[in-house]
Amino acid sequence: MSILDHYFFHTTGFVSSIGILLAFTTFYLLGALLYNKYFSPLRRIPGPWLAISTGIPYALHMRSGTIANWVRELHEQYGDVVRVTPTELSFISGETAWPDIYGFRTGKHKNTGAYLKDRSWFAPPENGVWSIIATDEVDHSRTRRNLSHAFSTQALRKQESLLMSYVDLLIHKLTLQADQGNPVDIMRWYNFTTFDIIADLAFGEPLYCLRDSQYHKWVNMIFTSIKAVPTLSIRNKYLLFRTWDTLCGLFTDTQAQVNARYEFFDMAKSRVTARLEKDTNRPDFLTFIFANQAKSNLALSRDEIDVNMVALLLAGSETTATTISGVTYLLLRNLNAYRRLVHELRTAFKDSKDITFDAVNDLPFLHAALQETLRIYPAVPTGFPRLVPGEGQLISGRFIPGGTSVYVSQHAANHSTRNFADPDSYVPERWLEGERPEKYADDKRDVMQPFSFGPRNCLGKK
Repeated sequence: MSILDHYFFHTTGFVSSIGILLAFTTFYLLGALLYNKYFSPLRRIPGPWLAISTGIPYALHMRSGTIANWVRELHEQYGDVVRVTPTELSFISGETAWPDIYGFRTGKHKNTGAYLKDRSWFAPPENGVWSIIATDEVDHSRTRRNLSHAFSTQALRKQESLLMSYVDLLIHKLTLQADQGNPVDIMRWYNFTTFDIIADLAFGEPLYCLRDSQYHKWVNMIFTSIKAVPTLSIRNKYLLFRTWDTLCGLFTDTQAQVNARYEFFDMAKSRVTARLEKDTNRPDFLTFIFANQAKSNLALSRDEIDVNMVALLLAGSETTATTISGVTYLLLRNLNAYRRLVHELRTAFKDSKDITFDAVNDLPFLHAALQETLRIYPAVPTGFPRLVPGEGQLISGRFIPGGTSVYVSQHAANHSTRNFADPDSYVPERWLEGERPEKYADDKRDVMQPFSFGPRNCLGKK
């Protein structure tokens, strides 16, 4: 075969394959449009026609990082419940949707069955074992029972000096930066602090980001690997995207991100091994977990320990830094709130040594400022997808068929005028009992659940 014949043969084959794929895509989209518009059991739930038929807008917004704002716009247009994909519903009626979807199966929910995690939303676990974030109900209960000891009041008291040592180091480093008169990217410094703290608690050793005034390579790998999650979720959910990606490399940037996930996980396993080899009673997560596992026959396996230490690092570091960055920004943009908080702090504490976990519990405006920050900038601005059990259930008074993926969209709910007056304004006073302005008296404060709700809410809420 000549070079020309060889080229013609392969080019023709490729063009034919693309033609077949385009034909398949066309028929798939037409069929999906007709079914989802006219025959789907969710056809009466409003939403934009392309989204309810194909999920393409959802996928594009997930990839671009604009999903939270897009869902908010949909709720402003369509109301309390919106169909964002062919099989996925978003709610902002949080005062009823939170308990209906995520709440304990007691009272009126006693016989409704649990809404299981929608695992298509999650990237597959690196070692094949699901962490507490996405494990099934039975394993979740066992895992939570083991991990909860590391977040008890007793544990927090023993961890206090360790945490304060990092706060002191942060203040020292920021003081040096201020003395130099240079602009400071405060979010980097908050990330340095939270990653050092959580790594120390999870693996027995910090990442030394604060000491070195730069990100450890681990953190850079985490930031890279997280970018793979939207794409992996899209591939899990949609045959069309999965087919195009497999045949044509639709998501060419994802493999490097996936590789970073596995490299990071392998490094985390090594750190867990090193920590387990130490004979120590330091008040980190594993000390409390193992101290109580000895009293139980529900111990975690080594694979479960690995995957959950990684989950705790991811859940407790960047999210905390984001919230602290948010409250810093909002206070500096709202000087009345800033001055009131400064006055509360200066009045309560004469010396930095007086600042303790117990003492900060008696600072109402500080708590209000943080609550309002979590409303405006929820760490998870989208939802926690769950699957409707059985033949279907009522959510916010509306019957939803079984198997539908449902959630409360936090950013959309927190910024909706149906739930909060002046939803885009920073008003800590709306959270202060006894001095709440009349304008905010009817705010639906139960809608705001930044740590989720029910038996699977965040362990680190305290």
